[in-house]
Amino acid sequence: MNWKAINFDWNKAKAFLVAAEEKSFSAAAKSLKVTQSTLGRQVAALEEELGVVLFERVGKGIEITPSGLDLLEFVKEMASSANKLSLAANGKSMEITGCVAITSSEVVSAFVLPRFIEKLRQIQPRITIEIISSNDTKDLRRREADIAIRNQPTEHPDLISRKIKETYAYLYATKEFIEKHGSSIETNTLNGIVFMGMPDNSKWIQALRSIGLMVDESNFPIVTESHLVHWSIMQQGMAIGAMPQIAVLGDKNIQRVFSDLPGIPIETWVVSHRELKTNKRIRYVYDQLIEYLNQLHKHQ
Repeated sequence: MNWKAINFDWNKAKAFLVAAEEKSFSAAAKSLKVTQSTLGRQVAALEEELGVVLFERVGKGIEITPSGLDLLEFVKEMASSANKLSLAANGKSMEITGCVAITSSEVVSAFVLPRFIEKLRQIQPRITIEIISSNDTKDLRRREADIAIRNQPTEHPDLISRKIKETYAYLYATKEFIEKHGSSIETNTLNGIVFMGMPDNSKWIQALRSIGLMVDESNFPIVTESHLVHWSIMQQGMAIGAMPQIAVLGDKNIQRVFSDLPGIPIETWVVSHRELKTNKRIRYVYDQLIEYLNQLHKHQ
């Protein structure tokens, strides 16, 4: 960029633009609230700086020259950019467009984000949300996503994170499953009670035992890495499954089991890269997502 070439006064360009639009120096001066002689000097000074004649006098009026017409479109673009700058500086430019990519776990992607996106698009219909559903952590620094919902904080200096109110995961089953195994569930007799498991159940068994359920590997005859498959099998009445409470709000066929036992705490963090500080679209979605999740957690 040749910064030395950008040396003319915007006020002179604005005087030229308004005079061209009004087709009169007097009308332009009135619009800009300056004297006609001041406006005339500004236009003359611009002509001298650019080395072209911008207007010709025709009777009592003025007519823009071919050279002036060539330059007018550039000055209109400058005026449009200046207006956008002014609106942005004053917080008045509210139209937000474009795509924001949000990555989260399968469960959050399937059961939480859709409701958020529906609400968001009622306010900003020109925003597009890309959902990157993955239980693996995406690298925000490489722009694999713009915003991430995670269960642990980040200490990397290039990432920005906010903690949401803590939520809990509980054990759920269908009404039919509870009716079939009700006595065993009530007495915490777990022999033969099927729980959905993961390929490595060691941490899951430890977590369940920490809240008072003495399970072992025999309770997990069905295992899957996919939380959505896990939940689908539970919904078909085949097993007890775990799910964050915010994901099951409104599901009338699902009930908590072992309701006297405490839930398993889950931390939630909303994370973004440094572009959050300069990209209005990402900032808007980030703030709206935090507000939505905090409100959702209040209804647990």
